[in-house]
This record gives sequence, structure tokens and C-alpha cells, in this order.
Amino acid sequence: MSFNRSVLTAAAFAALAVGTTTALAAPASAAPNTTAQKVCGSAYKTVNSAPVGSLGTVYLTYNSSNGKNCVATIRTNPGTVLDMSAYVYIPDTDEYDEDFGQYTSYAGPVYAYGKSHCVTWGGSISNVYVQVTGSNCAALKEHRTTFTR
Repeated sequence: MSFNRSVLTAAAFAALAVGTTTALAAPASAAPNTTAQKVCGSAYKTVNSAPVGSLGTVYLTYNSSNGKNCVATIRTNPGTVLDMSAYVYIPDTDEYDEDFGQYTSYAGPVYAYGKSHCVTWGGSISNVYVQVTGSNCAALKEHRTTFTR
């Protein structure tokens, strides 16, 4: 009986050693783990985007079947929580939606009906902010602003 107990004890220590080694292993490098279509929905197609410095990208998507725009801000390297935001505004109808919080990967989705209307949209990651006004308005030239606080 003492032989069996010794074998079980050795097996338990081996399992503990493997578990400890796995727990202490360095995490793999983070990479983007989502897309605008995963965040907004598969029917939404990317129609515009703007970099948020080197931290990520804000995506403007559109669903032609329901006329809605969706905005999502997606980090280049997900990880620890950071302040992030995404917003969309339709000036002609005064429709607005926003999402602000502390996230590890993305902010949004936010939606607004924008068929045949100009769109103002943007987002932020940490202290880098992006705003695009007059977007997707045919002949009207959009205006982009990026700033840090």
C-alpha cells in the first residue's frame, strides 16, 4: 500500500509542477481579436475608417438593408483595460449614439439611421481622439481631426 501512496504523491507533485509552469508562462503577444463585422453584425460593411494613432482604428460600417450606420473602435493590441469610446451622429436628424468605458479590445457598437445623410463619427483609445465630420456625403469633402489630451 505504501508503494501506491508514493506513486500517487509523485504524480500529484508532477501535475502541480506542470500546472505551475503553465501558469507562470509568458502570455502570447496580443493581436486584434475582432473585426468591425463581428462587433456590428455580418450585414454591416466597412465604408470608412480612421486610425487612432498607433493604438487602433475606428470603423464606420453601413447596412444597406436597414439604412443604419454602425461605429466600432478596435484596438490594435488588446490587453489591459483602457478608456475607449465610439460614437455616431447624424446632423440632419439629430440621431446620436455613443459608448464610452474601459475596455480590453473594442468600444461599440453604436448605431444610427443614416441612409442618404452625412455622418459624423469617431472614437478614442486612451488619450487619442479621432473625429470625422461630413463623412459619406457624396461630393462633400469630409474633415478629419485627431488630437491627444
